[in-house]
Amino acid sequence: MAQAWKCSGLRWSADGPVLAWDGGRRSALTWGKRVAFGVAEGGVRTCVGARGHACPTGAAVSARSTGARCEECARLDRAHSVAADTIADDPRPYHVYLAWFGPGMVKVGITAQERGSARLLEQGAVCFSWLGVGPLMAARRTEELLRAALGVPDRIPYVEKRAVRAVLPEAAADRAVEVAELHARAVALGGWPESLVREPLRVVDHVEVFGLAGLPAAVGEVGELVAGGVVSGELVAAAGPDLHLATGATGGGVVVLDTRLMSGWGLVPAGRAELTVPVREFKEEVGVQDGLF
Repeated sequence: MAQAWKCSGLRWSADGPVLAWDGGRRSALTWGKRVAFGVAEGGVRTCVGARGHACPTGAAVSARSTGARCEECARLDRAHSVAADTIADDPRPYHVYLAWFGPGMVKVGITAQERGSARLLEQGAVCFSWLGVGPLMAARRTEELLRAALGVPDRIPYVEKRAVRAVLPEAAADRAVEVAELHARAVALGGWPESLVREPLRVVDHVEVFGLAGLPAAVGEVGELVAGGVVSGELVAAAGPDLHLATGATGGGVVVLDTRLMSGWGLVPAGRAELTVPVREFKEEVGVQDGLF
């Protein structure tokens, strides 16, 4: 029997996306590369633990969960999380940013300055601009100011991001318009914390990094992995945790795989080039999904 590997997620490096595996191994992903793996026969998806520690009970978790953690480990993971707003004493400077994912989809967020644009790549931001930089609590207050005064959300569901990637404006200038408009409105607001240094508009575009130019519309997305199932397809694009794979599934077409669904499974090399895991088909209307078939 082939050795089973545990995936620890999709990572973004200076050279593009890579799949990381428990034990330190990494698999570089390039456009046109065939991504193929099987789920071990008789396998069960187990909790990945929290903050570098294994789950003490090895609890089974839902195949549809993107977190791959049991309730207790999920609680522990969020107990020391900037995203969950559970810490306030981080001494590192933080960036406030505006990120654009498609028409009408702009969010505000914060990320540690030392991480650079990694957080934006992980979220699948098509383009973004910094707004300012300063202490954590000043960055957090600025984020809340923009949410309240401008109605800018701090989260956009992945299902909405995926639905528009194939219909984005072709010109980078057109993709930057909403970020530029919101940046101007944001810096004109009063009430910014004095310790936050405002930054000028500089829109960074990720269309080429993600391979989204000319991207075919996806016909569906992997709903879950199953024991004995196979995923196989040619990589045509990647954004955030998602791989867009050209497959023979659902009558032919591109299927989106959220790599977070891979964590917690024992994965083995695929012996056949097909897709045998459940796929949720998309309806013709952008952003509307059909049921599991």
